[in-house]
Amino acid sequence: MKALSLKAVNKHFGPVQVLNDINIEADEGEFVVFVGPSGCGKSTLLRIIAGLEDVSSGEVFINEQAVNQVPPSKRGIAMVFQSYALYPHLNVAKNMSLALKQEGLAKAVIEERIQNASRMLNLTDYLKRYPSELSGGQRQRVAIGRAIVRQPKLFLFDEPLSNLDAALRVNTRLEIANLHKQLSTTMVYVTHDQTEAMTLADKIVVLKDGRVEQAGSPMELYNNPANRFVAGFLGSPSMNFLPGDLLGLNGDTVIGVRPEHIAINENSAMSATVLHVEQLGGDTNVVASVSDNPVTVRLFGQHAINEGQQINLQLDKQNLYLFDPQGIRLDETSVRH
Repeated sequence: MKALSLKAVNKHFGPVQVLNDINIEADEGEFVVFVGPSGCGKSTLLRIIAGLEDVSSGEVFINEQAVNQVPPSKRGIAMVFQSYALYPHLNVAKNMSLALKQEGLAKAVIEERIQNASRMLNLTDYLKRYPSELSGGQRQRVAIGRAIVRQPKLFLFDEPLSNLDAALRVNTRLEIANLHKQLSTTMVYVTHDQTEAMTLADKIVVLKDGRVEQAGSPMELYNNPANRFVAGFLGSPSMNFLPGDLLGLNGDTVIGVRPEHIAINENSAMSATVLHVEQLGGDTNVVASVSDNPVTVRLFGQHAINEGQQINLQLDKQNLYLFDPQGIRLDETSVRH
């Protein structure tokens, strides 16, 4: 059964079209991530699924039931926002139980759900604390717990890690991944962070200017991007793009190559000047200039390379991508052999 289907969804704000013919499906239990730059329409799309925005045209189905005319409270969804939106005068347990009390559930049922959720999220020792007594990561876990206790058909996450520092983002990301495994509930997650998308998703939907550029598994999109935008958006460091004439191709053709598919080889004819070196311990990123084109090389381990040094680069021909001037992917046969 399809947990979520969006069919030909369009959204206008006055004369401005922010979503254009969106068609997306999510299977039951699937973790779907909407990713794209700011302004691409991903949060608007999430709000449409939640019922917080109306579609201009098209249909939204949750568990194969049309919900265009169904209010948010009746859609069987729970949403976790970027801001924690906790009530400062209520402790953790009461923040988590408020929606259940409003539904009129029995006290014993509410208590059981709070205890189960708090165990999942390691919040058992914090149930009597108030939001002001919690760290940012703990507050976000409370917001997630508030969603869990409702036992929704569909979880919606709107950039939930944006307000956390780097270490907390990593930890909370792992907690969300483990939570999905425990609950096996469909989750739709919005982020602009491609690392979150790659590490969390069963399916990634890449959006740009209100359109779906490509949808598929993380590795499918990484290894077989449909166009230059997807190729450049996924991956860190991002894909390098070089003019085709560097490899004897038509000058309008653009070559794409990921940093890990470039080696330093003194026997190669492609000379480069080192502009910057990032020593990361386990990896070394070398930014160099090839005929005034910046190129990032990702090397495993530690390497003694200095700024201004002359090096020679070798591209892995089996891992090159070709794009036309409009960014549409071309057949790479001519360059891989």
